[in-house]
Amino acid sequence: MAFASEPLDQALVEPVTEFISDHFPQAIGQLGEMVKIPGIAWEAFDANNLERSAELVADYFSELNFFDWVQIRRAPKPSGEMGSPAVVARRAGKPNRPHVLLYAHHDVQPPGDSALWETDPFTATLKGDRLFGRGVSDDKSGIITHLYAIRALQSLAQEIDLGISVFIEGEEEAGSDSFENFLAENRSDLAADLIIVADSGNWTTEVPALTTSLRGVVSQVFTVKTLDHAVHSGMYGGPLPDAMTAMVKILASLTTAEGDVAIAGLSSTKCDEIEMPESDFAEFAGLLEGVKPMGSKSLVQQIWGEPAVTVIGIDAPTVALSSNTAQPAISAKISLRIAPDQDPAEALKLLQQHLIDHAPFGAHVELGAVEKGPGYLAKDGWGSTLAHEAFSAVWPQKSVNIGIGGSIPFISTFAELFPDAEILVTGVEEPDSRAHSPNESQHLPTLKRAMAAEALLLLHGNQLSRD
Repeated sequence: MAFASEPLDQALVEPVTEFISDHFPQAIGQLGEMVKIPGIAWEAFDANNLERSAELVADYFSELNFFDWVQIRRAPKPSGEMGSPAVVARRAGKPNRPHVLLYAHHDVQPPGDSALWETDPFTATLKGDRLFGRGVSDDKSGIITHLYAIRALQSLAQEIDLGISVFIEGEEEAGSDSFENFLAENRSDLAADLIIVADSGNWTTEVPALTTSLRGVVSQVFTVKTLDHAVHSGMYGGPLPDAMTAMVKILASLTTAEGDVAIAGLSSTKCDEIEMPESDFAEFAGLLEGVKPMGSKSLVQQIWGEPAVTVIGIDAPTVALSSNTAQPAISAKISLRIAPDQDPAEALKLLQQHLIDHAPFGAHVELGAVEKGPGYLAKDGWGSTLAHEAFSAVWPQKSVNIGIGGSIPFISTFAELFPDAEILVTGVEEPDSRAHSPNESQHLPTLKRAMAAEALLLLHGNQLSRD
């Protein structure tokens, strides 16, 4: 739903930045309390920690005395099992004023190998201008951003007219299995004109960004078979089409000599041209000396708008357990990222046909488990215009639109269920946050700016009326 388009009220900038600066130590303290709780929504971890995490987040929002109600809710997964606890809150707005939904998630990734961490992953540790800990950036800083944007609204607005809902999910890192059912069951409480998703990042620590495109994803497990049993590699080697040789040839066919994806029929989406120096890409990706990027197009176009294929698993004898044996069957899993506007079902068929068509020596290809997730292209509306103005007012440089090579399928779920809403995908991460990796950290100046920008957006939105 459209609202009157007015330039950002610049008179709000100074009081907002002062409010956030004054309350930033308290915000960091609350962030540290959240980091202490290892709320991981994977079966191998203690589910009680997710309950503790949800209860702490619910307490934070209840203490605002702002919402009509704050509740912890669940919804069933497709299997029928109940999903992880989520925090939901709602404050009704006045007629003809915007209603805003603020999304983040309180669950985190597992810590991984503790030997790779330089600090305790579940103790927020300050080093310079960075706070280290699992979930400190992804996505507990997103929760803090929402919390203090609302606090600024409460403190600085003479009267609060817009409506606000909050949805803090509890299983995003585990695939959001109950997400669709949760939205369906809570649709009326989550309905909004503007949805702010605080689960993405910025171009740099100096350049803020809106994420306006996400690639979709499909994956395919398949098995190549050439023999009905294993045989001696010396006795039969030469004319024998063993399964490993056939598999290697199929996998090699997925890309061209330049490194472009060779699966026929896949589409591309033209992306904004933002320069990414090859040296920066090499540093962030960890390329070894002398290793060059693949592909024939610009780096950002390849990461945001082009398909990308990766072999993410192979079932085969390990080197340690290998013998002089020709294998009868080998399995692999392919992850295919697709352009933001490509249909995942169509892309999956193209991938499957490629695997079958490129099987050498008459090898048999058996298709196994698949996964599909849609991409996302943002609308360009009043919300994004206002967000760019707010970002640019508090960051050192003007904001940009970026894409993300990864996939966040629940964004498309939001778009399908709330087709009239504009979705702003924002976040507090930047290239060195290392979300999901050891030594995850939050750049604190970036967090402070994100809090101020969202507060500006809410305060200005509080002044808008429906066209």
